[in-house]
Order: sequence, then structure tokens, then C-alpha cells
Amino acid sequence: MPKDIEVIRKYFAKLKLEPEIADLYLTLNAYGPQTISELARNSEVERTRIYRLLDIMTDLHLCETEIRYKRSVIKPAPADNLQILIARREQELRDLQTEFGDVEKILSSKKAMQSPSTRVQFYKGDAGLKQMFWNESRSQTENVSILYESMQMHTRAAFFERWVRKCNERNMHFRSVVSDHFLESLKTWYSAHQNERLDHWQGRYVPDSTFSVTHSMVVYNDVVSYYNWKAGEIFGIEIYNQELADAQRHFFEMLWAQGSDLSKEQAKPHLDEGA
Repeated sequence: MPKDIEVIRKYFAKLKLEPEIADLYLTLNAYGPQTISELARNSEVERTRIYRLLDIMTDLHLCETEIRYKRSVIKPAPADNLQILIARREQELRDLQTEFGDVEKILSSKKAMQSPSTRVQFYKGDAGLKQMFWNESRSQTENVSILYESMQMHTRAAFFERWVRKCNERNMHFRSVVSDHFLESLKTWYSAHQNERLDHWQGRYVPDSTFSVTHSMVVYNDVVSYYNWKAGEIFGIEIYNQELADAQRHFFEMLWAQGSDLSKEQAKPHLDEGA
């Protein structure tokens, strides 16, 4: 398939249009106005399908029907008309975003009525842990955590920046207890990267001799989440239980009280980066 045809096909696919629509539009542009029979022959699209596809294309302002002496011909609409479809897609996305809040409230209320007081959710792999982080961004309380290493070491910059923007838009607050391994992971990352930063983050340092951090724990709302991103072991768990969350938050506060504010040398990248 010639490269230019493949480019058009891929673009139409991104607009959620069938491949045959791209073929018909290309054929109309290549051969000019045509009858249905000519269009079927030149595009190699079955005539029985062309009628349905042309109805769609007409609705999308991609083609026009011109009445000539004793026959009708189909001609392509200007490529600029694709902007109409793009604008329609943009409006649909805006409408979906506007309506999402109401949908989320309805689903959350039904879920609350059906769920037991304790629920456990397991996650595996990179995608699973990214879902856990995204769940944190919907927190209604302060997020407190004991962190083994910085999350962007594994999520990479693009996801981390989306996550940070979401948290900052919601004015979320974070406190974290960290140790040497976490600070080393930050040093490694920021030797080669710059990222958007959490607006409200505080951290305290606890040496391994006081408490050995071997995995990460986050507490928010009624959730306690644990995750491990070591080689060969990529998994996480969320426990939804208010009493357990309160107990782990109390444990965090005791560890926080034993920690020391990060020195300027230790904290410089982290105070910018956040958890």
C-alpha cells in the first residue's frame, strides 16, 4: 500500500471511520466525480456497501451528490470539511467530561450500597500499579505514605506529569516518610529529567537503622495501599477498611514524629518533585 494512502487510512481510523470510507474519499479525490458504478470499480469497494457508506459520508460532509443529465455523480467535499468532524468529536468529549461528575456520583453511591465494609483489590504489572496511583489522585483526604522509591522511576515522565497535574488541580496535600533508597532514586532520576511538581508535599527522613523501608505504603480516605515494583515482582494491593486505614495512619504519625526534616542537599530534588 503506498505510503500516502496509508497515512490517510490511519488518520480516518483515528476519527473512528471505517477503512472503506477512506478508500472512497481517496478514490473520489483521485478520479474526480463518479457514478456509483465507477466508484465501485475504482475503489474496489462492493457496490452494496457503497450506498451505506455514502450515507455516512454525506452526513459527515465528506461527499456531495450532483445531479447531471439522466444520472447522479458523487464528488468529494473539500478536505477542510474534516474540521467539522473534528469539532464534533471535540464537543462530544466536552459533553462527556461535563457529564462525568454526575455519572461518577451515581456509580459511587451504588457501589457504596453494595460493597461490604472491607474490600481488597489486587493489581499486577505496570498498568495495575499506574491504576493504583490514579486512584490516589481522587483522594478526599491528605495522602500520607512511607515510600521505598520515587514513582516516576517506573511510571516514567508522561504518566507522572499527568498525575501531578491532576493532584495539583485538586489542591491535594501529601506527607511522606522516606529513607536512603528513596533519596538515591531521586538523585538518579533528576540527573537526567525535569518534571512538573506537586504543590503541597512535605517529607521527613528516617534512617534504615530506625526503620527499614522495603516497600511503599500509602494511606488516603479509607484505603491502605501497598505496592512493590522490584524486578520480577510488580504487584500492589488496596485494602478498603476505615479502621485499618486509621491504624496505619496512626503508625505513620509515630514514624513521622521520629523523622527529621530533609536537609537542603537531600531535599532539593524531592521538595520540588513530591511523592
